Amino acid sequence: MNTDTRLTQLANNIVHYALELKKGQVLYIDMIGAATQGLGKELIRAATSAGAIPYWSQFDDELTKPFLLNASEDQHIAWASFHKAIMERVDAYVGVRGNTNPYDLGDISPNAQKWRQTHFSQEVHMTTRLKKRWVVLRYPNPAMAVAAKKSMTAFEDFYFKVCNLNYSKMSEAMNPLKALMEKTDRVRIVAPGTDIAFSIKGIRAIKCDGKVNIPDGEIYTAPVRESMNGTIRYNTTSFNQGMLFRDIEFVVKNGRIEKFSAPEHMDKLEQIFSSDAGARYFGEFAIGVNPFITDPMNDTLFDEKIKGSIHLTPGNSYDDADNGNRSAVHWDLVLIQTPQYGGGEIWFDDKLIRKDGKFTLPELATLDSDFS
Repeated sequence: MNTDTRLTQLANNIVHYALELKKGQVLYIDMIGAATQGLGKELIRAATSAGAIPYWSQFDDELTKPFLLNASEDQHIAWASFHKAIMERVDAYVGVRGNTNPYDLGDISPNAQKWRQTHFSQEVHMTTRLKKRWVVLRYPNPAMAVAAKKSMTAFEDFYFKVCNLNYSKMSEAMNPLKALMEKTDRVRIVAPGTDIAFSIKGIRAIKCDGKVNIPDGEIYTAPVRESMNGTIRYNTTSFNQGMLFRDIEFVVKNGRIEKFSAPEHMDKLEQIFSSDAGARYFGEFAIGVNPFITDPMNDTLFDEKIKGSIHLTPGNSYDDADNGNRSAVHWDLVLIQTPQYGGGEIWFDDKLIRKDGKFTLPELATLDSDFS
């Protein structure tokens, strides 16, 4: 059976462009879901051909669930410690996610969810993985096609078009926006139900140009921790801890979420925002620019890159765009500002830079290209 050439291209892009893997380096290939094997094989081939040493594992939420249902906190700590030691040993990491049921972990107890987030997600991934060269991506499967409301064939075509775009061309087009963000103080976001302002002064802007996440296409920074005031209403749905949230709204005062609401799962929201002191502050502000992602599909890795979107993230900030906020939570919630989603505006220091999803400054116009 012949290998899909788009799969080979994707694996080569990850190994050579994103990770820049060198001879003798160790690559950890972490696969979730049986469908990910095809890409896993191509990653092993590409890494080996580059002279690297691939190490791989394959799991599924169904295999992890018996542990999460029954483990004590001490077992969570030990489990995280084991995986952290592996992560510390490698030079680079690629996580291929192909979960078949996004609701699969929705019935895990609140304590287990907290322990998993605090010990595994925080210590292994947010603390250790982020110090490595890393890439995380989804793999197309029927569950993703259903979420995107496409046939499997149409979704695969969409997936490879999104993931294999010309990231070096996108990277170059991002430079003017990165420069503008790094000299901006005040940001204001306006949309139906949203009017919120904050400062990003003195915090780095980071291009996400295919070197980390795939699909990619965002530039992120962080709000000055206590600078944010106003109201934001997110117009996309979001999976978190096995539950689907919709129409989330925050009222923010001096950086802190003072009120939160959603039509469903208010008890779960209360649990999330009571996780720790940093959960009610924001750790990331980002602008999405991927031209091939225009509609949400309940998958953060895709939705946060939507052209014409922003995400404003409660919880932990990244070390490379650090506002000092620390939390076990990092929840990328997306607001789309294109006309079909109600429109909206982004203002930098009282200057309009994007309206209804399109950039208004001449130096940013190339970000409205397709990067093919």
